[in-house]
Amino acid sequence: MTLEQALITRYSFSGHDTFHCRQLWIKKGFDFVQEGKSFNDEDAVIKLGVGKNMVSSIRFWLKAFSIIDNKDIPTEFGKRLFDNGTGYDPFLEDEASIWLLHYQLVKSGFSSIYSIVFNEFRKEKLFFDKDSFVNYIKRIGEINPALNFNENTVGKDFDVFVNLYKNDTESKDVEDSFSGILSEIDLLKATGKGVGKQFFIENNERDNLSEAVVLFSILDNLNYGNSISLNSLEFDFNSPGSIFALNRSGLVNKIMEMISVNKDITFTDQAGIKELQFKNKPSAYSVLDNYYGK
Repeated sequence: MTLEQALITRYSFSGHDTFHCRQLWIKKGFDFVQEGKSFNDEDAVIKLGVGKNMVSSIRFWLKAFSIIDNKDIPTEFGKRLFDNGTGYDPFLEDEASIWLLHYQLVKSGFSSIYSIVFNEFRKEKLFFDKDSFVNYIKRIGEINPALNFNENTVGKDFDVFVNLYKNDTESKDVEDSFSGILSEIDLLKATGKGVGKQFFIENNERDNLSEAVVLFSILDNLNYGNSISLNSLEFDFNSPGSIFALNRSGLVNKIMEMISVNKDITFTDQAGIKELQFKNKPSAYSVLDNYYGK
């Protein structure tokens, strides 16, 4: 991150009440809002079937995943994915839907840690833990006093991030029976145990990631025109390479898969400059319509 970016970026490291998002919360919260109910209603605890703090957390995660807007109104993405009858995948049975939620979480920046980790931090720190992340944010806070750095708040946010993504099948902890909603895409890995435990997010081919999700992320990015260099797709802020932790060969594989199903997409290599090009650029959601058969 440049000094200029650090100064203009707004940061948020709280709002979830230390609860990571559970598998059933998003659909439950979306239906609640669709029915015209308010999270401030006295019976919200009963309707959602959770404690008061969890009601607040569900609301936070719906915003973080871009399912509802700041006025608690369902977004286009939220309705397209979760609407009963017409939604792509209301009960998140397709892994592509989990990848879409991950994409929205990083892209929205509503909860700062996810954009920071995938766009910046993991590229500086291959292996990391809570202390190294807290120190990284402390450094940003020294550049941007508006961040209002609080070590305890940032540390708790890191714990929530880990619980949201970790895929720890051997854990005996009762709390871990409520897996984070993003655990199945297996992005976050751990090495070591106890005080020596560290985490890493390795760039690889991502065979379990649909090319339709990658194409959606490209078409959804307003910074991309009809010609996009491979370098931009791999390294840019909120690029598929950054958000999905794709290495170059994995990115090229996804592009080849896109080309095989869409004649309006080409991949050129002229004078050593590799570019993805659109002859007729489709809309982002038309790609998902085709993928989900809607």
